[in-house]
Amino acid sequence: MKKRQWTSMWITLLAVVLVLSACGGTSTGTDSNSASSGTESGGTASTTLTIAAATDIESFDPHNNNNTSSEAVLVNVFDYLVKNDSEQNKVPGLATSWEQVNDTTWRFKLREGVTFHNGDPFTSADVKYTIERVAKDETLKQNSYFKNIVEVKEVDEHTVDIITDGPDPLLLNRLSKMGAGILPAKYIEENGMDAFLKQPVGTGPYKFSKWTKDDRVVLVKNENYFDGEPKWNEVVFRVIPEASTRVSELLAGGVDVAASIPSTDIARIEGEADKKIVKAPIQRVLQLIFRQTEGSITADPKVREAIDLAIDKQGIVDSIAGGAGIVTRTSVTPGNFGADPSLYKTSLYDLEKAKQLLKEAGYAEGEAEMTISVSSQYKEQVEVVAAMLEQAGFKINMDVLEPSAFSERYSSKSFKEIFMIGIGNSLFDASNNYNRYMFEEAKGESDYNNPEVEKLLQSALVNMDPEAREKEYQQVQQIFAEERPAVYLYQMEGVYGTNARVNFTPRSDEMFYADEITPAAQ
Repeated sequence: MKKRQWTSMWITLLAVVLVLSACGGTSTGTDSNSASSGTESGGTASTTLTIAAATDIESFDPHNNNNTSSEAVLVNVFDYLVKNDSEQNKVPGLATSWEQVNDTTWRFKLREGVTFHNGDPFTSADVKYTIERVAKDETLKQNSYFKNIVEVKEVDEHTVDIITDGPDPLLLNRLSKMGAGILPAKYIEENGMDAFLKQPVGTGPYKFSKWTKDDRVVLVKNENYFDGEPKWNEVVFRVIPEASTRVSELLAGGVDVAASIPSTDIARIEGEADKKIVKAPIQRVLQLIFRQTEGSITADPKVREAIDLAIDKQGIVDSIAGGAGIVTRTSVTPGNFGADPSLYKTSLYDLEKAKQLLKEAGYAEGEAEMTISVSSQYKEQVEVVAAMLEQAGFKINMDVLEPSAFSERYSSKSFKEIFMIGIGNSLFDASNNYNRYMFEEAKGESDYNNPEVEKLLQSALVNMDPEAREKEYQQVQQIFAEERPAVYLYQMEGVYGTNARVNFTPRSDEMFYADEITPAAQ
């Protein structure tokens, strides 16, 4: 890798981008409708927690959501059979114990005395309805994670057997992520799914109160929660796409926790006596995913390599991310099963070679035209990436979409040559990163097709030998490092602003479990 050499022109360009980014958006001040953490009558601390995020949930159907922002909210309403604690250990949820009966059968003992928010008792019938629904309905966004489950048998009212179509080394991982949120079978069968989505019911610590799309979700305490009384009377998730507005709301006291704080605002927040910044590595990797449909410019491996070499990843981390990131040539970062350390903390940057590769691919300067689609939350990053690619001779069209519009385009697989996305890993397993490149999953999105990779990925899905399975995923990563179906920029670090009235420790899975956020000592 060549040593990075910054020119004065390039430093100026980055400075201009940062200044423009810092000035973007408008401050709305304190929202009079926001549930703040002030004091109530009698001088007691408020029991409302308000969290600001960049994107809204997709719906209250845990089987038909496909982003972390949705799961971060829904984990407070719907319980899983198995939970991940803050260290990602598997702990009891609605199941108190489990055992593997044979290669294709797992038995789960269910918690007794649990009720749904509408008072219906939780039984094995709810598990059967839930898991078989997400496993069999191919229209659901979470179906691909569960379609290997062929049946759920009700052994008795509080015991179930979950049967898969072959050995599944990931069953417990699947049952502790979105898509496995347990639904009330009787309530839905009697009222229908449309009624459920208007008035969702789970077993979680918080109950649905209100959802104003693209504005806020309001939850209230479940007084009958099986795991003890929840800490907050009300939890509000506010949707604030503009980073500058999230920061303004935090500073004005309108929110207690604000996610995705820009590096340009960290010092400003830390300068306030009652505000602080908290950081933690997360599983999310910012990346460019390429369309390889025949005829696409990005179907040419020389073009993809030129893109990789033209991007100074460390420069993006240092400038836009304020150092809150780790460059990588893989999306399977440490802490995920199957990680390849040889591709982590490494980057390639060679602008002159990138220019040469583009010429070898048959493009004169400005002829290699591409569109990069991106959610507005990564607007600053795509601006710098586009500038770097244009230095190498590309012509870049930026397609910056509001988060909801990006989500719709993502679901319809209708991006042009490239889309930029930050992908997390709720499975904590390499399969979560790479199953999208299997033949059936890749159709229409990237149209990636490599028989050797397909064989490795199919084998890893059923390989119960952890050592051999790990090697399969590491081999896939080495192939990807050469073929570049995606260019990985950096592992992101979660940067949150908080009010000193609450104690908040970020999780690597980016979940907002409300009861893990506690009021600070008064």
